Amino acid sequence: MSRSAHPAGPRYADVLPEGHYTAPPTDLNALDPRVWSRTVTRNAEGVATVGGLDVKRLAEEFGTPAYFLDEDDFRARCRAWRDAFGDEADVFYAGKAFLSRAVVRWLHEEGLNLDVCSAGELATALDAGMPAERIALHGNNKSAEEITRAVEAGVGRIVLDSFQEIVRVAHIAERLGKRQRVQIRVTVGVEAHTHEFIATAHEDQKFGLALAGGQAAEAVRRALKLDGLEVIGIHSHIGSQIFDTSGFEVAAHRVVGLLKEIRDEHGIELPEIDLGGGLGIAYTPEDDPREPHEIAKALGDIVTRECAAAGLAVPRLSVEPGRAIVGPTAFTLYKVGTTKELPGLRTYVSVDGGMSDNIRTALYDAEYSVALVSRTSTAAPMLSRVVGKHCESGDIVVRDAFLPADLAPGDLLAVPATGAYCRSMASNYNHALRPPVVAVKDGAARVIVRRETEEDLLRLDVG
Repeated sequence: MSRSAHPAGPRYADVLPEGHYTAPPTDLNALDPRVWSRTVTRNAEGVATVGGLDVKRLAEEFGTPAYFLDEDDFRARCRAWRDAFGDEADVFYAGKAFLSRAVVRWLHEEGLNLDVCSAGELATALDAGMPAERIALHGNNKSAEEITRAVEAGVGRIVLDSFQEIVRVAHIAERLGKRQRVQIRVTVGVEAHTHEFIATAHEDQKFGLALAGGQAAEAVRRALKLDGLEVIGIHSHIGSQIFDTSGFEVAAHRVVGLLKEIRDEHGIELPEIDLGGGLGIAYTPEDDPREPHEIAKALGDIVTRECAAAGLAVPRLSVEPGRAIVGPTAFTLYKVGTTKELPGLRTYVSVDGGMSDNIRTALYDAEYSVALVSRTSTAAPMLSRVVGKHCESGDIVVRDAFLPADLAPGDLLAVPATGAYCRSMASNYNHALRPPVVAVKDGAARVIVRRETEEDLLRLDVG
């Protein structure tokens, strides 16, 4: 994303890189709807609310740090994706973004399918009542136990990721007296992230079988010979946090080319194509993601055009939004513990969470927004870095942000767009207790994943 130079004058000119910071916002109290869930607003006292509940009350009841998930927003996004693609396509929610039994039930009720990539995710899905035929199992190194559980349960598809896995799944399915529906994951030589994509040699990764050199075609060849497998299609995933469909166009062209090769060699047309996920969200106001109906039309047009050129019937399309559904629906609420001004540079604002509840800033250099939500302020903007309480200098939650200069210990800060990957990737670093996930809807809040306790930590320590 583009960044304009910081305009605040000579105070920052000697120490900050050119073009690294945006201008301070004109209103530090505004909650930009581009990065907050639909029901987030401020009440008459200036306190932020979600689902009709103010964050000060939520902090008192559930503590901080905590993730607050806007159930109405989550369900609305599910419906938007389902309606955009219609009955002629399948939307698989990517469970790795965030999964719980409550989320599985919402997905089921809103008509979405579910993509899982571990035994734990599969167990959660089945326990919460997701029909097995609406579940897909991913992963580059599925164990025999995971595959057996999936085949026994009757999952709708397993995405095959290697030559060894083709044989492994076929053997297990035959032993169980079943014929398992599978897709072959292919690496199409396209890498897409944010606004850019590169369509050259990107086969050097752990996922998939490369089109280049004929690995993907050979995988299909082998799978079609095995009685325990029913090959239903090709799977492709090209990147993450994607804001346009240019990369998908190149990927679809290459995948359809493989479908044509399969028809010409084997005399069959595979009925499905999965273009994966990776569709982006707004973490900051500068991000500009596309709406589900725009994505659905673009992908549908691309696949239809490519199939027409290849003389193929249009296969059933699948997509796998995870972050694009759950990411914008939640925020993380923190309490300020200390502030530390570095004159002429910035102020460090320490909160009661950090990299144990959001590793993405340290891991990916991810950017986030942040706001003072327990009150409003008329103070001047203060260049800030929001950091956690862990014993790591890289324990950063929001690298660069403007907060009111009167920020003080006890104030509540909220970081929006933390629904995806933050709780999923949370850890017990420094023996931190992982925060709860609280669903909020229509003036009521309920814990859907409880806060860990010291007893939880000690229970696992058997030494």
